[in-house]
Amino acid sequence: MSSKTASGVSHAPDVGQQRVVILGATGMVGGYALRYALDHPAVGTVTAIGRKKLGISHPKLQEVLHQDFADCSALAGALSDKDAAVFCLGVYTGAVSDAELRRITVDCTIEFARVLLSRSPAASFSFLSGNGADPTGRSRIPFARYKGEAENALLAAEFLHVYIFRPAYIYPVEPRKEPNFNYRLLRAIYPVFRILFPNQVIRADDLARAMVDVAVWRTGERGGLVFENRDIRALVKSLHPHAEDSPGEDGSQKTPRSRNLKSGTE
Repeated sequence: MSSKTASGVSHAPDVGQQRVVILGATGMVGGYALRYALDHPAVGTVTAIGRKKLGISHPKLQEVLHQDFADCSALAGALSDKDAAVFCLGVYTGAVSDAELRRITVDCTIEFARVLLSRSPAASFSFLSGNGADPTGRSRIPFARYKGEAENALLAAEFLHVYIFRPAYIYPVEPRKEPNFNYRLLRAIYPVFRILFPNQVIRADDLARAMVDVAVWRTGERGGLVFENRDIRALVKSLHPHAEDSPGEDGSQKTPRSRNLKSGTE
């Protein structure tokens, strides 16, 4: 499958009640994707697969616990008859060894895609990659090489629709403990940074909405689409032209939470 850089896309709303699976729902972007999918009018069920329980309840939600994503054979039943997958599993560079970084970034992605494709061959696939991902494998940065390798594998698979998202700095929106100094610095200077370099930032909730929407609406023609940070921002604007540009943009407001989501942590 060849890939195309997204420049202009459209969506078809008549898709019925979609069966969506989300991987990485305990993470920042995956958590927003889960909230949004649960409230999405075109989504009938959401299967969240992870290593630990989410601690929430929702009539659309189905939870599946799984520990080793390097072997997803046991997920064959959970991945059957799905319409869309949103893959947000990942780890911060420096948090694990190089071998573990590659295992999580490449091996787990390929294994999950293998089982999903065998059980739901018509499913669309949204993949959280990253800015600078290098499909050529020549980058000296492990994260870039491994994300590029994972992208290549997904684009070479036989999915009807693959959406590759390459965000730059992902703004957390809600307060959290930053993983390292660089993220603490970026959060501190975000109000200025987003004005000077708007195409180098994206809100976590906006990114999540875009990943869910394109997978549900089957955005674009059959094949692979690559969304750079500029494309993601344009996509969010086109799909949500009246969305409130609140937040967390200046830290003064919080993004509204899912109305039907019940969580003991909120």
